[in-house]
Amino acid sequence: MGVTLEGKLVVAISSRALFDFEEENRLFETGDDRAYMKLQLDRLDTPAQPGVAFSLVRKLLAFNDADAQRVEVVILSRNDPVSGMRVFRSAKHYELSIQRGSFTRGQPPWRYLRPLRANLFLSTHLADVRAALDAGVPAAQVYPHSVHASDAHPHEVRIAFDGDAVLFSDEAERVYQSEGLSAFQAHEATHAGSPLAGGPFKPLLEALHRLQSEGTPLMRVRTALVTARSAPAHERAIRTLMNWNIEVDEAMFLGGLPKGEFLREFEPDFFFDDQTGHIESASMHVPAGHVASGISNP
Repeated sequence: MGVTLEGKLVVAISSRALFDFEEENRLFETGDDRAYMKLQLDRLDTPAQPGVAFSLVRKLLAFNDADAQRVEVVILSRNDPVSGMRVFRSAKHYELSIQRGSFTRGQPPWRYLRPLRANLFLSTHLADVRAALDAGVPAAQVYPHSVHASDAHPHEVRIAFDGDAVLFSDEAERVYQSEGLSAFQAHEATHAGSPLAGGPFKPLLEALHRLQSEGTPLMRVRTALVTARSAPAHERAIRTLMNWNIEVDEAMFLGGLPKGEFLREFEPDFFFDDQTGHIESASMHVPAGHVASGISNP
């Protein structure tokens, strides 16, 4: 039987999302890729510092054990193959079991997501994130200057999601933006018993749900819905998750309050939202990524 990733939770990630390559990236963006390659080669034996998504990746990989390989992490990078050596060496230094990667030397790497059957793509490059979302892959633009995850929960992968245009479709958000808050609340109360369509991150939530059910005593998944909704619009969100047979551990209906401080208390390894304002607030407290989908991201 050939090698396959079937049945695994597959995370594709750029090198800048996994490691702190901000200093190197400033040289890369000058267009002098030869100088960039030389710098990475000179630093080949110097492990890169952890990046924003490092904690998420390390904890997901901890679901693998001698009995089952449940998670696969693949590097998908605009770096060149020479620089890729440092990425793999850095992963080995931190004992991250990462064996696969594609390095495209400046070309869009997102097209390799489909053969990987990726459940998640994390990148600092917005155009790649948009292309991945268009291809039906849950994807987010990592904010490289986000605060890094707390180390207070070593045996839990903690992930927080916005609702509309992330876990759910942007149907309700369209009503809010076109008709205002009162119309939104009335619309959601009227349709409380009608499940929302799935958003771009529904497949990831489903995959995490499977991972939790298959999991290991040493690691678990804890999820949170963190939304600007409030009563009475809360009911449709809860009933939608019930209809999907998916549970979240926490739900925060904040009624427009800034999300950052609530996320600081939840201490996620990553937070996903479709609105840059929420991500900017969140990134002051937790690792955060922008889901460039829905009406807020034309």
